[in-house]
Amino acid sequence: MMIIKAPAKVYSIATSPDGKQVVSGGADQTVCIWDALTGDLVKELKRHTESVQSVAFSPDGKQVVSGSLDQTVCIWDALTGDLVKEFKGHTASVWSVAFCPDGKQVVSGSHDKTVCIWDALTGDLVKKLKGHTDYVQSVAFSPDGKQVVSGSYDKTVCI
Repeated sequence: MMIIKAPAKVYSIATSPDGKQVVSGGADQTVCIWDALTGDLVKELKRHTESVQSVAFSPDGKQVVSGSLDQTVCIWDALTGDLVKEFKGHTASVWSVAFCPDGKQVVSGSHDKTVCIWDALTGDLVKKLKGHTDYVQSVAFSPDGKQVVSGSYDKTVCI
């Protein structure tokens, strides 16, 4: 087992599809990409102004998505570390993000009680789903990308 010392509390972590990298998000408002073999910090991505609550790699491993308490969702180039897109549409903190299996969309869940589906290429808001009566803590796409699922403090799972 290897232990990597992160610069701050880690709130979310994900591995790249090829297993060669790990991405983390945490209390210091940064997204860190790590070499999974050596533990070395590869990139430190800074844009968020509050802690990063959720991170995920795109299915091809070329991008990373992050969600933050600053109410934004960001897509990053995993190789260069450049900010590709920033999505604004939530009115409260973002607690969960995920890529669609085809990489064309991103879903985010927020404490504003909504789930947003974004076009990963254009940054456009595709759909804002309302139905939860409390904070949305977790979101995911189905394996075929045709459904979005969300879980909430309201004790419900929406499909």
